[in-house]
Amino acid sequence: MSAEREPRRGHWYLLTGLLIGLTLGLLIAWVISPVQYVDTAPASLHADFKDQYRSMIASAYLATGELGRAQSRLSLLGDADPRQTLTLQAQHALSVGDPSGSAYALARLADALIQPPVGGQIPDEIGASPTATTTATVTKAETSSVTRAPTRRPTGTLTPLNTPTPRPTRTPTPTLGAAFVLVAQENVCDVNLSEGLLQVEIQDAAGQPIPGAEVIITWEGGDRVGAAQEHFFTGLKPELGNGYADFVMQPEVGYSLRLAAGGRPVSNLIAPNCRTSGGDSYYGGVRLLFQQP
Repeated sequence: MSAEREPRRGHWYLLTGLLIGLTLGLLIAWVISPVQYVDTAPASLHADFKDQYRSMIASAYLATGELGRAQSRLSLLGDADPRQTLTLQAQHALSVGDPSGSAYALARLADALIQPPVGGQIPDEIGASPTATTTATVTKAETSSVTRAPTRRPTGTLTPLNTPTPRPTRTPTPTLGAAFVLVAQENVCDVNLSEGLLQVEIQDAAGQPIPGAEVIITWEGGDRVGAAQEHFFTGLKPELGNGYADFVMQPEVGYSLRLAAGGRPVSNLIAPNCRTSGGDSYYGGVRLLFQQP
């Protein structure tokens, strides 16, 4: 008699073994003994954790003024342009209402990366740093004509409301939380700007721009039916200055403006009626400068 032949098992037992091995491997790797990351480099963090890390760096700088240490910590994140990254994160925080309260610190650190404070110390308000400003003389008449390029920040020597007290040669230390005062106001007629553009600039006691300052504007009537109040913030247009903000007013509508940080409101703000060199009529804007005493 011929020997009995063994039955053929096929390849199913190989597939079954592979599935069992894969399952056991995943169970060990994910449940029994998962990988634990220790002393991971900040550059390998998720984007959300990188944002938190930048916020902590900015908060530490705001408290200590140690710019060198802040720069060293930022370098660990590997950002191509740390200043731009900080600015974009501050803008995003402001656009969502700044729930973590980090926009101000982020913007201050971004400012410091442009021009480091002398001696590594914060010169004025906690976290403040100097930034260069450019001014040009404009006609002091109520409806002066100013020629500027459309994409550049409109600047001008504002007509002061009163004679300012001369500042000392050393950097003053402002009173934290002090209310802001309106030091200059002018009507601006410039065909290169949006009609009815209300420009607001906010500075600390040393004349440095303050980002993240909340501006509240109210009005009645006009084309914006049902919208009697609006909030906007400085620093959302860094190319025009971290202390700059603007708002487009509707023609023949009176507005009242105040700063959330305190100070007397400015009322009866109306877009002026201007004329081009050819005699055409258009609505100009208003420019306000607030400063902390």
